[in-house]
Amino acid sequence: MIDARLQLQRPDFRLDVSLSLPARGVSALFGPSGCGKTTCLRALAGLERAAGRVALGEQVWQDDATRQFVPTHRRALGYVIQDAALFPHLDVRRNLDYGLRRIASALRRVALDQAVELLGIGALMSRQPDTLSGGERQRVAIARALATSPSLLLMDEPLAALDAQRKSEVLPYLQRLQAELAIPVVYVSHALDEVAQLAQHLVLMEQGRVVASGPMTELLARLDLPTAMGDAAGVVLNGVVAERDATWQLARLDLGAADASLWTRDPGHALGQRVRVRVLARDISLSLAPLSGSSIGNQLRGTVQGVADDEHPAQLLVRVQVGAVPLVARVTRRSAHALALQPGLAVWAQVKTVALMA
Repeated sequence: MIDARLQLQRPDFRLDVSLSLPARGVSALFGPSGCGKTTCLRALAGLERAAGRVALGEQVWQDDATRQFVPTHRRALGYVIQDAALFPHLDVRRNLDYGLRRIASALRRVALDQAVELLGIGALMSRQPDTLSGGERQRVAIARALATSPSLLLMDEPLAALDAQRKSEVLPYLQRLQAELAIPVVYVSHALDEVAQLAQHLVLMEQGRVVASGPMTELLARLDLPTAMGDAAGVVLNGVVAERDATWQLARLDLGAADASLWTRDPGHALGQRVRVRVLARDISLSLAPLSGSSIGNQLRGTVQGVADDEHPAQLLVRVQVGAVPLVARVTRRSAHALALQPGLAVWAQVKTVALMA
């Protein structure tokens, strides 16, 4: 478990957070620019001298009550920022060797060859940084951080400087890292699409404070949180490939509840493989009865759990529970009035599009 209580006062900003994060997987600090995400990350690393306490399991890196403070260079962490910050005069191999030399051989838990293979950079070892694409540079930077065998990996918007194509190239490698390495990651981003693909635990921040913290699947389904607003409102669901239709190149994903499954394009995964999907609120419509003669292939019976205001006064957000699976739909107030939507009402949710993320 990663536990931190941090306070930092500046003339125009105050950080006051309490964190309790899982010791495995990706925990995302998410919120608008200027909310304190990077400051919090730097305080975890010891780069910002905040007041409080920071502990990673049994390792106490800071405890003001006992006047204990471990400097950054003695903390078992890796740090990746927007700019890959590779040494321009060293080729990729020697950049990685620099990271490797930071840790004694007896303490190495991540082999350099393993980091190279996980990030897919074996063919780049003799290249100079200025000959690499932005995505390649970031993959090398991440491998260099892993070469230090960190107990904690801190990532400050590592994809923010990349265009959509380069970002799509790097994301699968980040997904593979969190699946295959037991190193906890604290990931800073203001891009919900990145967070939805990578994180298992979500920390929502506003104005230097934690608004909410918990499992990704639970927080995104809440109507009272900032993530429920905007065009990106929606839920992230975990599923299992239960059926593949070779004729139409589709796959049915079992969401773990009776009568809760979704058809999506066939990702080519084997039956039984776990996947993650994202369903946006704008891609769900509601009706009081199942529809016939419709192009919408996913129709799920559920119960309205809550209705909340959306950003625009003409719209509402509706949470629908399908067994143990939560969905969030965006509808107009006129439609909500016509259907008499209220908690407890049985409805059918038509899911138009499912974004497969893993």
